[in-house]
Amino acid sequence: MATTKFDPKREIPSYTAAHDRFDLVEVPPLRYAMIDGEGDPNTVPEYAVAVEALFAVSYAAKFQSKLELDRDYVVGPLEGLWSAADPSTFVTREKSAWHWTMMIWQPDWLTPEVQEAAVAKALPKAPAARRLRFETLDEGLCVQTLHRGAYDDEGPTLARLHDEFMPAKGLRFNGRHHEVYFGDPRRSAPEKLRTILRQPVARS
Repeated sequence: MATTKFDPKREIPSYTAAHDRFDLVEVPPLRYAMIDGEGDPNTVPEYAVAVEALFAVSYAAKFQSKLELDRDYVVGPLEGLWSAADPSTFVTREKSAWHWTMMIWQPDWLTPEVQEAAVAKALPKAPAARRLRFETLDEGLCVQTLHRGAYDDEGPTLARLHDEFMPAKGLRFNGRHHEVYFGDPRRSAPEKLRTILRQPVARS
């Protein structure tokens, strides 16, 4: 008997954000497949290799979950945690200074055995899969908004978040800048891209 397919974008409220508005949200602890790197994602080959490995493992895990656990789900969107010694580089878009952790949501019912099998299945086509780890991210209180358009146009929105909204609300940084990507920049016009911009915060 077919099982109901779980879709994180519909079932997890923090995958929804409003355009041109900053909202405070409580993000629940979520499980991810993660891989680390640094440098400009548009120019360092390591970035494309990392993303390829993430999707290879995530689709293999989905297959294993359906086969072994009889639980199906929609593979989540690509997400990224970003950091830099100088946070202003996110506004100025100095990407060579960025450190990143790319990741894809994984359902919490996946067993270590299913995860290991997924990595093993992905390795022949995506050797970087051996660098992946599965980890729970607990961000808690966050500010987020939906950005529409090219990634390089995020600067003014982030400047408003950092320099206006957060000080006005008495909030401080409490984690890495987080982006959730809806759409594929290889197939979509820049103006049609949608990205959740999320910043974990704490009250000052």
